[in-house]
Order: sequence, then structure tokens, then C-alpha cells
Amino acid sequence: MAPFYRGRHVLISHTCELSIRSKYSIIRSSSFIWQSSPSTSKPLPTLPTTTHIPYTMAPGILVEEPAAQLPQVTKSNLDAPRHIFPDGIRTSGQHPPLYDVLKPYSEFPKEITGRTVWKRDDFINNPEKWVHPFTDEEVAELSATADAFIASGTPLTGISKENFVLPKLGKVLTDLREDLLNGKGFILFKRFPADVWGPEKNAVAYMGLGTYLGYFVSQNGRGHVLGHVKDVGDDPTQIHTVRIYRTAARQFFHADDGDIVGLLCVHRAQEGGESDIVSVHNVWNILQKEHPDVAETLTKPIWYFDRKGEVSDGQEEWVRQPIVYIENGGQGRLYCKWDPYYVKSLTRFSDKGIIPPLSEEQLHALKVLEDTCQQEALHMVLEVGDIQFLSNAHLLHARTAYRDFAPPAPRRHLLRLWLATPEGEGGWALPMPDSHEKKRGGIQVNDTPPRAPLDAE
Repeated sequence: MAPFYRGRHVLISHTCELSIRSKYSIIRSSSFIWQSSPSTSKPLPTLPTTTHIPYTMAPGILVEEPAAQLPQVTKSNLDAPRHIFPDGIRTSGQHPPLYDVLKPYSEFPKEITGRTVWKRDDFINNPEKWVHPFTDEEVAELSATADAFIASGTPLTGISKENFVLPKLGKVLTDLREDLLNGKGFILFKRFPADVWGPEKNAVAYMGLGTYLGYFVSQNGRGHVLGHVKDVGDDPTQIHTVRIYRTAARQFFHADDGDIVGLLCVHRAQEGGESDIVSVHNVWNILQKEHPDVAETLTKPIWYFDRKGEVSDGQEEWVRQPIVYIENGGQGRLYCKWDPYYVKSLTRFSDKGIIPPLSEEQLHALKVLEDTCQQEALHMVLEVGDIQFLSNAHLLHARTAYRDFAPPAPRRHLLRLWLATPEGEGGWALPMPDSHEKKRGGIQVNDTPPRAPLDAE
């Protein structure tokens, strides 16, 4: 068998048993076996022709991980310097999965049942199942608590359930958290007075609500724990450096790097910018019935995700992973992590042979996945004062392209939260090294401090 080398990647298209005295090592992980090489961009020698390799056919896979080396959280994020991180907790950031606990396609469910599986028709004519207008009493409680927090002088990055007490609304949010994690996975709040309160009170009240659902994590290399979805003039064609939320371009179905995402509408666009959401578990069931080849491709750890330069010292510019996983313990549920912009933006590396380009199999899979999501999506329009909270574990969400009003009218503006729900506090058991971290996921660059700007930067 002749292996195919690309940079420091080795493709072995058969599982095999062998013993080779060389500087290259063979690694077995679950149903995959791969050979890894030292870090070098030079062509590698072929395997010795005298080596006997009994084999059975199995799918090939391109990998880059060094032998027997698993990703680790290298410093304590729960004991971070408080002069940088007010609560003493650092966002964990992006990590490769634990490759040795990833499940092969044969162990994925043929069909998923339960509360996380829903269809558009379940909700499209039943808003009472997923829309919660804040009552006057709830708004009054939220307003008073926000005013008290502002008067305390506590920085916005220091907000927590302990200093933002909501005796009545807090119970509503606690019940909501359970449904976000283990049920349908979404809610739309209405009647948040975004057009009445100013930027600071909007931010305080919104983040205060978020403390009852999870821990804030950084959303970018600048440390923003309060994000701003707004067209700031970035070029959406430069997807290797530009984050699409900073443009007016369409966002395809994706999940964010936090367990829960929140969006508060402060200003609407003149046209477009509408929201679509879909149950990953419903999509999976359809793929298993109609496109099992695509379903299998999504389970393979052959997908390279761009980090767009938001990396800490010593980290690689990408993460290799599957798109769907099985929980590492827990309830054994199917979990999805996906954003097509992040797998299409790596040509600066694949053109040089450093990582493999997307294969025809992968291009077909991402198209079928997007088409299926579009077919099954629940559509909604966020009005000023609406708050959408979504699970990133078992939902994908998308946004249509939009056009803003001409100046001096304000541009479309949504405040965004990424919230972590650690495994020990009811969160999913992810096959990630930071699954138990309070602020798992997110984007953390070195010790960049958390910030909560009141507008886009």
C-alpha cells in the first residue's frame, strides 16, 4: 500500500496492523488508524517496502495530530488573575476534541426521538409554545434591578446572579434554561424596552438576564463578552479574516462557540436580517433516511475549522474536528458544531499543502446539510425589544442578508451573548477537554481581559 502525503499529513486508506522502526508513528483511535509525522513541510518517505501490512478496507482520513498527543487545557481557567478577570474565571477558548473518545458512524443513532426533535409545523401557528412577552411586573422588576446595579458602580463584566437578583423573573429563567438545554432549545422574549432605555441600561438588564442561563464567554480576540451584531463596513468576501456578524451578508446555518446564544434587537434593518432556526436532531433524522452518506461524512474528524487569527501563543490556526458528535457520557445525545464560513476560509493553508482542501464528498455534504436546514427551518422576524435565546448544542441558526436604512437612521443592531453551561451544572457532556470548565468554549486569546462595550468596535 502506498500512502499519500500532503505536507505533514498522511492518508492511509486501510486499517492496518504493522510495526515499523522509523520516526513516524501509527496511532489507533476507535475505528480509525492513522500515521502522523513530525512538523515538516517537506515530502515524507514512503513506508518501507519490506513491511508486511495485513489490512481490511476502511475509509481513509487525513490527520495531522502528533502520536499519542491529546489536547489539554494547559492552565487553570478557574483561578485566573483577578486583576484581569474580575470573577477569577478565564474563558476556556477553542480546543480540538478528544479524538480518542469520538464515536464512529456505526455508533450514531439511526433515529432520534424526544423533546429536542421538532418540526416547523409544531410551532409556526402556535406562538404560545415559544414566545414569552414580558409582563409589566417582570419589566418593572428587571428595571429596578438594572438601576440598582448601575448605581452600585460594579463594572458590567462583574455582573452575576448574586448581584443581579430577580426573585420572580429568575424562576422563569431557571425553567427556561432547562428547556433550552434539554427541550426544544429556543425562546423568543418580547416587550424588552430597548427603545426606552439607553445603551447602558439595555446592556445591564440584558446581561443580567443572561446570568440565569449561563456564564458569559468571550466572543472574539478582543475579549468581548457583550457582542454587537452590526454592519461596521467589513468586507464579507474576506472570510479568512472577517467575522460575518460584522457585515450585512447572509449567514448560513451555523452554531456559535457557546452553549447558548442570545440576541437582543435594538434596531431593525430596513429590509432583511430575518432569523431562521432548525432542530439538528430533526435534520439528522432526515439525513439518515435520505442521505446516509452525508450523515456519515459529518461524523468524521476530517473538517478543518479556521480560527481567523484569533489564537493564543503556540496554538494552530485551525481546529480539526467532526461536525456532529456523540456526548462523552451524559445522555449520549448527538451534538453539532458547524459554520460553513469557517471551513471555506482556509485556502491560504490548503493551497500550500499544509492542510487538505475540501473534498468533493465534503462539498456535497455541506450543501445537503444547508439545503435540509433551509427546508425544515422555522422563520421569525426580530422586532425591536425581542430577545432570542437558542441552544447551540442541538439547534442551528441562520440570518438573511439585509439592507440598513440610510443615515442618519440607526443601523440594524443586535446585542449578542454567548453563554456557557458546564457539564457539572446541567450542560451537555461534550467530547472536549474543557467540558467541565465553567466558561467552556468561546474565543480566548492569551490573557485578553473581558470587555463589555456598549456599541460595536
